[in-house]
Amino acid sequence: MIYCCKEHVELALDVIVDEYETAPVMKVLSEEEQLSTTCEYCENKPVYLVAN
Repeated sequence: MIYCCKEHVELALDVIVDEYETAPVMKVLSEEEQLSTTCEYCENKPVYLVAN
């Protein structure tokens, strides 16, 4: 699972496809889910959860 901001969503999608060779699942995070995490590629608030 990768938490990412809008700027890094394409990178997260590519990583999931490369790593698991399956179509990724992308979920928009609620305000509550955004409070406790940061984007895995920068310090911005995450907007998406990308998983396999």
